[in-house]
Amino acid sequence: MADEPGAGAGAPGGLWGGRFSEPPARALERINRSLPFDWHLWPYELRVDRAWVNELERIGTHDAETAATLRAGLDAVEARLAEGANDLASEPDEDIHSLIERWLEVEIGPVASNLRLGRSRNDVVATDTRLWAADAVGRIDGAMAGLQEAMIGTAERLIDVIIPAYSHLQQAQPTRAAHWLLSHFWPLARSRERMAQAAERMRKMPLGSAAGMGTTLPVDRDRLAAALGFAAPTENSLDGVGARDWTAELLYAWTQTAIDLTRLAEDLVIYTSKEFSLLRISDAFSTGSSLMPQKRNPDGAELARAGGGVLLGTLTGFLATLKGLPTGYNKDLQEDKVALLSAERRLTDTLAVLSGTVATLEPGDGVGGATGGGDPAALATDVADWLVEQAGVSFKEAHAAAGRLVRRAEELGRPVSELTYAERAAVDEGLADLPADVWYAGPALERRAVTGGPARAAVEEQIRRARAQV
Repeated sequence: MADEPGAGAGAPGGLWGGRFSEPPARALERINRSLPFDWHLWPYELRVDRAWVNELERIGTHDAETAATLRAGLDAVEARLAEGANDLASEPDEDIHSLIERWLEVEIGPVASNLRLGRSRNDVVATDTRLWAADAVGRIDGAMAGLQEAMIGTAERLIDVIIPAYSHLQQAQPTRAAHWLLSHFWPLARSRERMAQAAERMRKMPLGSAAGMGTTLPVDRDRLAAALGFAAPTENSLDGVGARDWTAELLYAWTQTAIDLTRLAEDLVIYTSKEFSLLRISDAFSTGSSLMPQKRNPDGAELARAGGGVLLGTLTGFLATLKGLPTGYNKDLQEDKVALLSAERRLTDTLAVLSGTVATLEPGDGVGGATGGGDPAALATDVADWLVEQAGVSFKEAHAAAGRLVRRAEELGRPVSELTYAERAAVDEGLADLPADVWYAGPALERRAVTGGPARAAVEEQIRRARAQV
């Protein structure tokens, strides 16, 4: 069964097959055929086709009548593609190039093959993919900006909500929910910069490289590059068709973004649990249980958390594919579209669900009160600072005294903020006169008024800077 002949590109009507006595076996056709995923490139293929026709007319290779016929045929093919785009994967062709030429021949006859003159699928698909990627960068950048806007809006709403901050997943010191949320804003800002830099480096046009050794036609590649929106043509034709470092770099930028988002997603999963109850995800971004009626599951955040691993696997697999490839084009490289298309779809979906989740976040039942819902012992550092300032002791001594105070509270089974004057004095005389508000989270936050800190004015300034970034 596996070695039966197929009916793909090597058969009559395909882009090749003249030197072969039989069509490819079905087993080869199944693995070789890229139409099921590269059909997404058809709008970019048509842009390249039109630019190529215009250039061939300019250099006199095609007369005005032939060029006009090709353009009219491409218009007809475009209308047909737009009408049935979702069904393209079921067509019998090897790839989108084969499909377009077959349909073009139906429209205008054998002259359709003149579109192929002087170029190869190698340089065309490399050009198509870079054009698609430029648009994908725009879509993802817009989705990142959308999540950033949601973060800013929610930070403004929750600016006076105080929650514990964590290190080692243990309560550290109090902070504002807005300050926590904005800590996830700035990695996104860096991701947008990283992606823009990668996109700038991919703005080189492979078209005109043909199969890798250049074309015999006197086309002006600079003019072609300008017509298609590239900064310049690729400098070397072999590199033009064989380079996919730009793909790996873009995949890395997307993967780093997805990895950063897993940290936000993990926080959302933890902070919205009953044990923490710091935040609440809206019903629209929660799911239920088929068995337990009371459950509210953060499935969107959990799938966002999984997305980092999915993209990391895609990036790692693609880098392994590139390793050790010979110079020039090799069919291994058609996997770039599988990697790019799947990664873009997963990252776009992740950004969308996190945008909605963040935009609708509300404070949970576990926040409130003088300590913001956290352990007052989280302000032991403030006690040590107060001792240094008021008693003139070294920080080492103050740190030890504050630690002993916390230990004593644990031994008595009471919050450290509830120890009496005598109990504090028994630990250290300097602790006897601690001001009552040293255990209050609000004043503690206002003491942290440094740039980038959680004091209200500092967070408001950070929000202003974030808006300017977006």
